[in-house]
Amino acid sequence: MSIKAEEISALIKQQIESYESDIEVNDVGTVIEVGDGIARAHGLDNVMAGELVEFSNGVMGLAQNLEESNVGLVILGPYTDIKEGDEVRRTGRIMQVPVGEEMLGRVVNPLGQPVDGRGPIETTKTRPIEAPAPGVMDRKSVDEPLQTGIKAIDALVPIGRGQRELIIGDRQTGKTSVAIDAILNQHDQDMVCIYVAIGQKESTVRGTVETLRRHGALDYTIVVTASASQPAPLLYLAPYAGVTLGEEFMYNGKHVLVVYDDLSKQAAAYRELSLLLRRPPGREAFPGDVFYLHSRLLERAAKLSDAKGGGSLTALPFVETQAGDISAYIPTNVISITDGQIFLQSDLFFSGVRPAINAGLSVSRVGGSAQIKAMKKVAGTLRLDLASYRELEAFAQFGSDLDKSTQAKLNRGARTVEVLKQGLHQPLAVEKQVMIVFALTKGFLDDIPVDDVTRFESEFHTWLDNNRKELIGQIRKTGKLAEEEDMKEAVKEFKKTFVISE
Repeated sequence: MSIKAEEISALIKQQIESYESDIEVNDVGTVIEVGDGIARAHGLDNVMAGELVEFSNGVMGLAQNLEESNVGLVILGPYTDIKEGDEVRRTGRIMQVPVGEEMLGRVVNPLGQPVDGRGPIETTKTRPIEAPAPGVMDRKSVDEPLQTGIKAIDALVPIGRGQRELIIGDRQTGKTSVAIDAILNQHDQDMVCIYVAIGQKESTVRGTVETLRRHGALDYTIVVTASASQPAPLLYLAPYAGVTLGEEFMYNGKHVLVVYDDLSKQAAAYRELSLLLRRPPGREAFPGDVFYLHSRLLERAAKLSDAKGGGSLTALPFVETQAGDISAYIPTNVISITDGQIFLQSDLFFSGVRPAINAGLSVSRVGGSAQIKAMKKVAGTLRLDLASYRELEAFAQFGSDLDKSTQAKLNRGARTVEVLKQGLHQPLAVEKQVMIVFALTKGFLDDIPVDDVTRFESEFHTWLDNNRKELIGQIRKTGKLAEEEDMKEAVKEFKKTFVISE
């Protein structure tokens, strides 16, 4: 059988024309060093900053240091199986987390994976964890209050939707309780809450989740946790994952409250990573860019303009101080980024003033814009009353004879302190706050014994619910004070029924 040369060449041409090549180009590097949660790899020449990489055992990593001869990677998971010589490949994806309504009511880790044992989360949307903050023209002034339900905050250091208010104080002074109460108070405020627990014991996070579930707050809350047993990279990523989950709601016109508990532990985790990556240490061994770590996180909180949907993201970052020193490096950094701070003092906490808010060092740089008109009107003199009381308290201890005006200031101050005390997980509706602060500032409590003030308040609220529903309903609906005479009449009428204890 003879085959002609033309037929052979035609066959070859046909084969060449129909040949399809599926060449897949992969950037693959080699691990040259592994440390505590970090690795160095050679050969990933085109890797991007913040890109996800995959090690040969399936653990993911994040490209951090892009150097001339190698790349510094932080390992997002167990790093004990990774060894020198292992392959590491690019994914082409920037670090991202799943987002959406499906995340509500769930407890997730900083990678967006559920850790509450309730099965996978069915969501198809993702967002990169690093995103630019909204620009100046995309924002508008904070003009809407975020009601925390805590009298000492709503009256003295009000928080607005879109604000960043730092909660600062020593450990065990009630910082977390303030934030949890604020979340509990959002049950009827159309607000999505995100609680980010950084470096806490898993049992503590479990307790917090149970508190939220018991009060029905878990339905509108997402908990992001990177516990103390997790590697440092996850503690560093947790706040970014939290704000990313919140941005999905904010850009869809909703209101979000994000609590970062706490950023001191994030800064310490970042310091650990930086030192392992051989970045030069600066003050207190923190790297030079630790300010940028927190500023690019907190700048993402905003009140968006109406053109952008009018959504908001409010941030409550926590910072833990050592012996009340708010002039240390990380506290001053975060104070300069935020729009005010609530300072919780251990002396006040241990003397029974809870929440232990120091009115002198606490400030809200948004102020009256974040209060309803009624509260703005009645709480005007509160801060002055408290400040003069604290000043005179020192003199009063010497037991010298005091003139009438000084005695009156001390009396009013002692009752102000009592009114601002509040039980744990007992947030109070703003219209009821307005009524008790009105009674206080108008002098109706001046003749009530200090020990009876708390009982007076609780009985007054019950009496209002039963006898003056329309009065508190009007304040709630309009945000303005009712007729002053009506309010005075209500307080006087209640006082007639109040029995002073012997």
